[in-house]
Amino acid sequence: MAARKLIIDTDPGQDDAFAILMALGAREALEVLGITTCAGNIPLALTQRNARQVLELAGRPDIPVFAGCPRPMVKALETAERVHGDSGLDGCDLPQPTMPLQSEHAVAWMIRTLMAAAEGEITVCTLGPMTNLAVAMVMEPRIVPRIREVVLMGGGFFEGGNTTPAAEFNIYVDPHAAHTVFTSGVPLTMVPIDCTYQAKMTPEWLSELRGLGTQTAVQAAGMAEFYQRYGNEKFGVTDYCLHDPCVIGYLLAPHLFEGRDCHVAIELQSPKTIGMTIVDWWNVTKLAPNCRVLKKLDNSAFYELMLEKISCLP
Repeated sequence: MAARKLIIDTDPGQDDAFAILMALGAREALEVLGITTCAGNIPLALTQRNARQVLELAGRPDIPVFAGCPRPMVKALETAERVHGDSGLDGCDLPQPTMPLQSEHAVAWMIRTLMAAAEGEITVCTLGPMTNLAVAMVMEPRIVPRIREVVLMGGGFFEGGNTTPAAEFNIYVDPHAAHTVFTSGVPLTMVPIDCTYQAKMTPEWLSELRGLGTQTAVQAAGMAEFYQRYGNEKFGVTDYCLHDPCVIGYLLAPHLFEGRDCHVAIELQSPKTIGMTIVDWWNVTKLAPNCRVLKKLDNSAFYELMLEKISCLP
């Protein structure tokens, strides 16, 4: 079978970096056409740099990077340096990238690429706020039926939120963008924190990763160790989760995940619950489902798969 074509929209972020690396290590199954970046975990000037650093680390400077929207559609930008460090990739030692940042705006490239492809050919993976994709949908609505599927990391239901009591970070940062995507009619799969909190990265797995000995593995282990400190302090555990790679894990091995089709709405009005993903898990409203919502994953198999894919990188 031909590799599944992807656009990865991201705001790296250590866990975003792991998702990118996992996708790059699966060349037989996934073809990354380009990476678009937005503001989210850190400002846009850093996310576009970090994406290029990760590609160069993995030996893939041939994949183009496009900078997109520097702020959410309506809200003021809120970032998460407290989690990711000032660089967004604290914990590793990567040189400044030498590959160029593309001059074309991420939204323009996304529209052009989707319009040029066959209908249903390209999957869009959003690992951060959905600003770029939402703006693209507003600018050119004809892209919506051309997208095979949008697979996003974001939202929560049973676990509530990780940024406010009600809202998960990626949706909270730009809820209006999320609303635009969730009401567009595009096929959606949501990997919420209900699922990603089960993706626990153990100290033993980190040792295995570092033990691969490759440049990519060693630098990735450093990122993970820094990122894990936040989880250790917040939750008092030694096995914090990596959220964003679950998107790639689902694309590679959907049988490792469980979920159901639900209607999902995004709260936009309440100052206390803005950004909440209202998941009708029990079909109370009788509204037609607009999203596949994942709830469970096979953690050990997921991390075995991620280690296998990262081991394919230099």
